[in-house]
Amino acid sequence: QVQLVESGGGLVLAGDSLRLSCAPSGRTFNNYAMGWFRQFPGKEREFVAAISWSGGTISYADSVKGRFTISRDNAKNTVYLQVSSLKPEDTARYFCAVRPVAYGSTIYVRGYEYNYWGQGTQVTVSS
Repeated sequence: QVQLVESGGGLVLAGDSLRLSCAPSGRTFNNYAMGWFRQFPGKEREFVAAISWSGGTISYADSVKGRFTISRDNAKNTVYLQVSSLKPEDTARYFCAVRPVAYGSTIYVRGYEYNYWGQGTQVTVSS
């Protein structure tokens, strides 16, 4: 069983920054691609960012490009999402997801492509 634990969310003011973290525990894999998604109340979960196992391939949703940065530290088995210049419309629950992979450069941007999900961390941005 794989558990994903997200942390770093909170209540902040518009323009502030946060660093979200995600670390898998339990059964682990040699290689895995990871992604961040978010869900607004009453809406479907949407893609935010994805990173390959090697860290060399990254993708962002257009709505967060230039403000959010995904990175990973494989030695610490942790993926990060630096969220900056936050806007009230970024208020959502943020989820990380993992997919075991065979190659280091593959990324996935669709939720159904991931095998494991965390419980999410809430980010609330006040104006």
